[in-house]
Order: sequence, then C-alpha cells, then structure tokens
Amino acid sequence: MLRRLHPEQPASFAFTPANLDWARGQITKYPEGRQASAVIPLLWRAQEQEGWLSKPALECVADMLGMAYIRVLEVATFYFMFQLQPVGSVANIQICGTTSCMICGAEELIEVCKELISPQPHSLSQDGKFSWEEVECIGACANAPAINIGKDYYEDLSPEKLRALITRFRAGEVPVPGPQNGRYGSEPVSGLTSLQEFDQNRAPYNASVQRAVDLGETVKRIDGTEVPLNLSWLRKEDQPVAQEQAAPLSDSPAAPAGEQPKGLEAARNGEADDLKELEGVGPALEKLLNELGFFHFDQIAAWSEAEIAWVDQNLKGFKGRVTRDKWVAQAKLIASEGLEAFRIRAKSNDY
Repeated sequence: MLRRLHPEQPASFAFTPANLDWARGQITKYPEGRQASAVIPLLWRAQEQEGWLSKPALECVADMLGMAYIRVLEVATFYFMFQLQPVGSVANIQICGTTSCMICGAEELIEVCKELISPQPHSLSQDGKFSWEEVECIGACANAPAINIGKDYYEDLSPEKLRALITRFRAGEVPVPGPQNGRYGSEPVSGLTSLQEFDQNRAPYNASVQRAVDLGETVKRIDGTEVPLNLSWLRKEDQPVAQEQAAPLSDSPAAPAGEQPKGLEAARNGEADDLKELEGVGPALEKLLNELGFFHFDQIAAWSEAEIAWVDQNLKGFKGRVTRDKWVAQAKLIASEGLEAFRIRAKSNDY
C-alpha cells in the first residue's frame, strides 16, 4: 500500500506543554549523539495528541531531534501504526482481518463500518466522529473477531454488538472494553473447568479491562496531564523543564572541552552553504551551527581535533554529532570535489 501525506495539512503543530515535557524526557533516555532513537516515541505521542501525524508534526519532531525531515517521514510511512490522514474525533476503529478474526466474522464487521461510518477505509464519517481501517493480527485470536479502539480491545464481537458500540460511542459513552459476550478473559465460552477458586475471588474485570474502567476515558487524546512525568533515570538536577516548542533539548551545564573554532559574524556575500547536505544535519542543527558562526563547508572542513571536541560539546541537545556523523570528512569532500561528487559517494557513506 502506498502511504503518502494527506493532501490537506494544518498550518502548524505544537505539543501541549505537558506533552512537550514528556517528549524532552524521552530524549534523555538515549546517549549523546543518539537522540534520533527517540523518533518513534515522539511520533507516537504526537499522534496520541492529535489523532494523526501531519506534515507540521513530522517536522516538529525532526527539529527536536536534529533529523532531516525525510528521515522522519521514512519512519512514519514505514510503520502502519502511524496514521497519515485525519481520523475520527471520537474513534478510529481498527478491525483485525487476519485468519482467526476473518473466519469468525471480521468481514461482517467491516460491512457494518462501511454502512455506519464510510464506504471506504481511512475516511471520516459525515459527522467527523469516526473512521475505520482493516489491520493485521492484533493478537486477540482466542477472542475473535476483535477490534482496537484507542487504547482498548473490544472482543467476541458480532455485527449487532459492533452497531451497539458505535451507537454508544456516538452518544458520548465509553463502553467497557474486553469480551462482549460475557467472558471474563479468554476462558472457554462454556465457563471454567479448572482454576475455579480464582473465578470466585477475581476482580470485576480482567487486568487490561479493569485498568481501562479505572481510567474511565480511554479514547481521550493524551495531553500529558494523565500521569506525572517520570524521569527516574535522571538525577533531579538534570531533569529538563518546559522550554520553547521544538527547540533542542538543553544539556546540563558543563565546561566546554577543546578549542573554539573561529566563526563568522555572517555568511560570506550574504549566502550561506546548505549545511543540511551533511548527513545528520537538519534544520535545527543548521540553525544552531549558524548561531555559532558556521555557515560554510570549508569552515567545518578546517576544524582540528581540538575544535571538533569543542563543537561536539557545544551543540546543545546534539552533543557528539560532529564525530558520530563525520561532518569534517564530509565537508572536506564537498570542499575538494564539489556537491555532486559528494552526493554520489554519500550514498555508500564513502567519505
């Protein structure tokens, strides 16, 4: 299936303040120079907040991580868990269509969605509240057919039960998830034949359903206030605080190492080189380099070991990127052989 950005895009995207704090906290899980590893959790949080991933959301995440936009787009288009088009404001119904669910009636559930929501998947209902899609196995085979809505599974469904669920969601309710035929979990439909003592002392619902019932609102868009921010892997003094949207994560103060390269007050002749040609340099990093006085490839190509160490330490939020991505070697190749030759060799990391 070809996955592309939706033709209609919002003008901008911004994490809520609490979600921004959460996103910055996730970045701190990864070593210096490896912040791009946080791309999936940050994309997921953006989708949880808005329901889908827009172009501005992808660019926001890319800027926070110092990644080229295309690299983030590659991730978002590869994983089907990311929605690249608007979804229903109340629920996006994901119907498992793999073998067990198909045998047990998933195709009938799809017909209900076509009737009540939209004839085509990945399309909004007329009231904008619902969308639907068929997905691969969601791992609830013993309770087939099953669907996923928000954070919950609704299992042991029939067309009539799905109609009732959609009606209740449309009315503003959040029906109890889990099996819809009276089962507690995945025990035989006829009832337990063993572990009957457990059956007498169990909680009202199975573990995941009980959690959903306790939360009460499991289709709500996450704004970051649901649970306290937990950064237990950091020392208290190193924990980030809320900062301006999409700015790189600040590092703890540290004495700069090495020797500061001589920078320029402005680009020569008012025209800076496109430093984003360097592997690992995105818009945020290019802006930071310009602020430090670096506008041209030949400046970077001339850095000594001591100067590389200084820049590595002073790329706030992106420490170590000069060494990790071999900027000096790349810049030397561009300065000596030109951009076209560099682009050819860059395809095989030959620099």
